[in-house]
Amino acid sequence: MVRGPDLIFGGDIRAFYPPPGRFDGVIGGPPCQDFSKARRDVPTGQGVEMLNHFKRVVLQSKPKWFLAENVPGVPDIRIEGYSWQRLDLNASDFGTQQRRLRHVQFGSLDGSQLVIDRQKTCGHFSTVLANDSRPISEIAILQGLPEDFDIPSFTRSALVRAIGNGVPYALARALAHAVINRQSGVTVCACSCGRRVTGKQQYANGACRKRVFDRRTVTGQALIHLDK
Repeated sequence: MVRGPDLIFGGDIRAFYPPPGRFDGVIGGPPCQDFSKARRDVPTGQGVEMLNHFKRVVLQSKPKWFLAENVPGVPDIRIEGYSWQRLDLNASDFGTQQRRLRHVQFGSLDGSQLVIDRQKTCGHFSTVLANDSRPISEIAILQGLPEDFDIPSFTRSALVRAIGNGVPYALARALAHAVINRQSGVTVCACSCGRRVTGKQQYANGACRKRVFDRRTVTGQALIHLDK
């Protein structure tokens, strides 16, 4: 595994040019601030710029597959020569006590897809934020990390951002398993949940069908509003 350049460690993706044919996969989490619903300011444009650099790295390195994680508002990441799959995944579907919705986009040269197994966790749910004020031990546990998790060189605020911006551990494990066992010739649910469907099925269950209906309804209302 090779870690690409990161500003935290003095690197810059804009000056990174990977060799072709050396990597099986490219994983990225481009900055999400411009695409977040919590944003109140005008987008800086950095979000789109970093998405374009992610695409460039994929095209230059020519891996067998790519995976990108971001917030639900992120644009589609379609790359020439690769299949495309967009999944909306909530941490609460993977055995954690945290509600945290993330969108994962996956593409492969051979057309294989991710099939995601989910489980529901019952009980009280919380959400970890990048500026969380709770004890680090508490937010670390919610993210699936050891309660004494630490990066010694980081300040407290930097450590909280690092934990809060990370993918919950249980979700990350499920994704890793799906990538290792990616499948060809399968049909997945039309709602982007990643569940396998068979025969003439379009949806894994009634909740998936409702999700697509609600999404289309909201989109239609938005278009009507814009036309006015």
